[in-house]
Amino acid sequence: MKSWDGPVFSTGARPLTAKNVFANFFSLLRCRREMKKYAPDALLAMGSYASFAPVVTAAMRHVPVVLHEANTVPGRAVDWLARHAKTVAVSFALTADYLKGRKVELTGLPVREEIAGQPRFDEVPPDAFCVFVTGGSQGAHRVNELAAQALVLVQAGLAKRGAGKKLFVIHQTGAADEEMVRQRYESAHLPARVQAFEREMGRAFATADMVVARAGASTCFELARVGKPAFFIPLPSAVRDHQHFNAQAFVQAGAADEGIQDSLTPRALANYVLHKIDHPDELARKAAAMREMSVPNAAAKVADLLERTADSVPAVAGRPTRA
Repeated sequence: MKSWDGPVFSTGARPLTAKNVFANFFSLLRCRREMKKYAPDALLAMGSYASFAPVVTAAMRHVPVVLHEANTVPGRAVDWLARHAKTVAVSFALTADYLKGRKVELTGLPVREEIAGQPRFDEVPPDAFCVFVTGGSQGAHRVNELAAQALVLVQAGLAKRGAGKKLFVIHQTGAADEEMVRQRYESAHLPARVQAFEREMGRAFATADMVVARAGASTCFELARVGKPAFFIPLPSAVRDHQHFNAQAFVQAGAADEGIQDSLTPRALANYVLHKIDHPDELARKAAAMREMSVPNAAAKVADLLERTADSVPAVAGRPTRA
């Protein structure tokens, strides 16, 4: 795989709604101008509405396209744009079932390699059971509420048992809920590392015995990369309910469990965590299954696919060429 440097520009893309028609028209013009200027040999588009203008422009200029879908269920943009792609790279093997008649290749989802192999947090006692809660970098209010209430109940449950396992919480809250969550743990005398934005995710994963999280594709595959069992609470408003289907792929593999936000209670989540504390063998099996879900070298596989696509397309009339 080669390494490239090159120019960066903003397409100015906006969600594909009626009020954004003019913004997206100008995005098409901008992409057309930049592709004419730089004459790319191929285009990699990572899905979402931001891919619309680049992919349409590439198709008009006979530039071969590789489209990447992060989630199990293709988004509307990928669904529509797949007709213009030479290949659709996917993170989940089952995504091919939604792209009948398209050329699909399993590459996995590129994630930050630096999250793996990090040391534990020194502040967390090695004999404590550690739960890492994250709703993503921006936080998730309902996950914050459910998890904080549940973990206070876990703390109380462990206290009733007397001497034994202790609990420690790492919680990435997002800016809006940081103070609320911190005060809740402090009131319960529950040791916790509460951050609006956790800058040491690798160490947080390394320290955690289990993770409570949303089920966005990046979170799912970061967990697979580090081999951490998860309890997923999918975002119910996610387009095409894709977070639920992401979670289910991991549940069916034995790597995770799922709670439905609208019906999940703090007591139910607390009972789940207490059960896992009492049955570390179950967590060990889920951790092994989680590692099996990882697709190694995903970034290199996507890059190699892009290079193969560029090399396999002969020069044709109308396709840009380099001087």
